[in-house]
Amino acid sequence: MAEKVSRKKQRRSVPSGQMHIQATFNNTIITFSDKKGNVLTAASAGACGFRGSKKGTAYAAQVATEKAAENAKTLYGLGSVDVFVKGVGLGRDSAIRSLSNLDISVESIKDVTGVPHGGVRPKKARRA
Repeated sequence: MAEKVSRKKQRRSVPSGQMHIQATFNNTIITFSDKKGNVLTAASAGACGFRGSKKGTAYAAQVATEKAAENAKTLYGLGSVDVFVKGVGLGRDSAIRSLSNLDISVESIKDVTGVPHGGVRPKKARRA
């Protein structure tokens, strides 16, 4: 019988990618992906140990960004990102600012927050 040779899985190098920030009032989720949108690493304020109302703070978003960016840099060699921001939470700005501490350059910043068009369905007319 032939022995099966196992090789260590090769980590791919991603020099430039995307950073998605979903900032709500309750939490901030940071996701790093390649240019096609395939997720490399992710972190959230809740996953970093923050609980309750502290998850929605700017500091919690900064800590989550540093954790996700550190993983993306060490595992994939990420050097530059295009930033996509969604939501209205407090972590929008602090997440982008914390990238400069980790030597990841920001190529562009785009706001992809959903905008309602047409609004919600109107309430049923009152009976007389």
